[in-house]
Amino acid sequence: MRPVIGNERGIALFLVLWVLALLTVIVGEFCYTMRTEVNITRNFKEETEAYYIAGAGLNRAIVELIRNEKIPQKVNAPESDEEEAEERLRINTDIPFVPFGRGRFKVRVANESGKINLNTANIRLLRVMLSGFDLEDEERDVIVDSILDWRDKDHLHRVNGAEDEYYRLLPEPYECRDGDFRSAGELLLVKGMKPELFYGGLEDIVTVYKDDEVLKSKKKKKTLASEVNINAATYTMLISLPGMTEDLVRAIIDYRKARDFKSVSEILDIVGAEVYNSVKSYLTIQTLPYYTVTSVGVTGDGKTRRGVEALVKIDAKAKKGYRIIRWLDDAPVTGSLWQIEQSDGESQGLEG
Repeated sequence: MRPVIGNERGIALFLVLWVLALLTVIVGEFCYTMRTEVNITRNFKEETEAYYIAGAGLNRAIVELIRNEKIPQKVNAPESDEEEAEERLRINTDIPFVPFGRGRFKVRVANESGKINLNTANIRLLRVMLSGFDLEDEERDVIVDSILDWRDKDHLHRVNGAEDEYYRLLPEPYECRDGDFRSAGELLLVKGMKPELFYGGLEDIVTVYKDDEVLKSKKKKKTLASEVNINAATYTMLISLPGMTEDLVRAIIDYRKARDFKSVSEILDIVGAEVYNSVKSYLTIQTLPYYTVTSVGVTGDGKTRRGVEALVKIDAKAKKGYRIIRWLDDAPVTGSLWQIEQSDGESQGLEG
């Protein structure tokens, strides 16, 4: 009987070890699940905090823009007067992160005056719009004429343009707008326009927003039709101007990091007389009340971040002094622009 007892003990030991192994797996799986759920909860909490911090940054920027409209920054303000010499929120400039709660936010402000308005741009400016892209003359002429046909109210097409008879014969037919573009994306419906061209940079330099008050002034209306704001224009917009090179555009952007151009003639020393004479008729310092504000909120070590973006019209007639035209959650937050500063002493900008 002793061999039988030995076998029973061996079986019992095996069962105990098997149960222990099973319990170890169950406990390990439970711990892993709990740790995963804790991480998910923490990440959700931090992402939510980052989102609302980004929203706070966007609202703070709007307040600054409203203040700038009511109290325009004075040129050559005396340095001895701290209030007058205070740094104001400027477009297309790198503003450091600002501490807020248990995180920080950073904003970037652009103005629609730095883009070409599809609804008002004249033929000359539309040609400049396409000059920075690899297009044949025929392709460029088709797009320009088709843009003009799309927005005019008649049904007569230009030499290279298109009206209803062209669009109705497409595999998925539609009619010509015969009125203002309602969005920049509507440009994709125009004859000759290709997605790779639109998303390859053209999207970033066109707009459809204009100010009715500006249109009442003949001088300002001309500006809107033929010029872009030198302080608001992006790299892609500047490089499209005749005679511009990458080095010259970089020099203009570097100049804007410290101050705005107070007049178009100030770029003469940067680009030289020849290029200046080529581009001066395309440039202005006139702004529009439409601003694109991008805000990024970060928490902790900066690994958790959320971005929001809004197109805002600063309007004194509005109840709050502004109107939200477009809102985008989860705006892109990658790239060197949104890097976290290593020094806390650099965290400043919209404070004060």
